[in-house]
Amino acid sequence: MAQPSGQMPSNLAKRIGFACSGLFIIFLIGVAGYKLIGGNQWSLLDAVYMTVITLSTVGFGEIHTLTAAPAARIFTMFLILFGVGLLAFVVSSVTAFVVEGELRNLFGRQRMKREIEKLRDHYIICGVGETGFHVAEELFKTRRPFVAVDSNTQHLERLQTVGPVLFIEGDATRDEDLLQAGIERAKGLVATLPTDEANLFATITARELNHKIRIITKMIDDSAHRKFLRAGANAIVSPTFIGGMRLVSELIRPTVVTFLDTMLRGDEATFRVEEILIPEDSKLAGQTLEQAGIGPLARRLQRARRSSFSAAWR
Repeated sequence: MAQPSGQMPSNLAKRIGFACSGLFIIFLIGVAGYKLIGGNQWSLLDAVYMTVITLSTVGFGEIHTLTAAPAARIFTMFLILFGVGLLAFVVSSVTAFVVEGELRNLFGRQRMKREIEKLRDHYIICGVGETGFHVAEELFKTRRPFVAVDSNTQHLERLQTVGPVLFIEGDATRDEDLLQAGIERAKGLVATLPTDEANLFATITARELNHKIRIITKMIDDSAHRKFLRAGANAIVSPTFIGGMRLVSELIRPTVVTFLDTMLRGDEATFRVEEILIPEDSKLAGQTLEQAGIGPLARRLQRARRSSFSAAWR
């Protein structure tokens, strides 16, 4: 998995951590050394000041002359060699991380932008928090092309655990970000933002940009159902209602739930119930499965899958 943007690689973080620890130790040695060499003539503040200007190479001037103190001059030379070397390493490492990270993010965003521009009939997920993350998982498992739009970097970093997915760090209620996600070419949109207001705004914006797109939105407050329909949503889903129905189903019909889970959410194999659109001018229009010759195929598929379902029920 690619390193999330803004996160420092562990080996570099360890090197910088060791260097900073060493720099702090050298600082303490410098203070103790100057205090010991200066004796009663040097206060603790004098020792700290000399250590700071030595390590920072500012060179404001010595508080006490070191001309008559060869030991202090030798100590200062070693302090400069070790301290300034470590300080330069820390600064260069942090600078390299910032520059390389920004370049990597820039190239990554450009590459992702080009891939999004190639998409047609894809799906857009507005918000990949708790609900949107599972939507992305299902679309990825079933190999549906999609683009996630979210302003929360933590959500986007978690999304990368699903796989190599396309995403835009932005506001899903803004025209610019939805256009960047290819809303005009998209087949469907799922609004799973944290609030009804945000989902309603995303629905209105998406409908204005694409009159044909299918919009499914998450609803938190049941009283907002009519508002979502008027805004242009094709379907509204209440996670609390669905969750309550699922709890009841697990309670009174657990076998049916197990069967549906195996078909719809199995991890070992991807069994799915799909819709197939038959055009009016198709030879299959108006025919039964047997008349269309699909019956024998369906029976063979049923026999092939029966062993898998039976194993899942045990």
